[in-house]
Amino acid sequence: MEEGPPNFVLDLSQIDFVDSSGLGALVQLAKKAQGAGGSLQVVTNPRVTQTVKMVRLEQFLALQPSVEIALENLKKS
Repeated sequence: MEEGPPNFVLDLSQIDFVDSSGLGALVQLAKKAQGAGGSLQVVTNPRVTQTVKMVRLEQFLALQPSVEIALENLKKS
């Protein structure tokens, strides 16, 4: 992340389950991207979205329903 582009899209749409360590990793990635002046767009499915909302991280993590929408958001920033 330190040497590459500051914006990332992480596609978790095919993931069935995210535990606390996975959520922690997402938070760390988002913080690193923000620290580099970029952002992390996380593509999710309903199950992952529900887990993120359960721990109230939906305001911190940029959840997107598709890769296309995530890429459009990066173009706008």
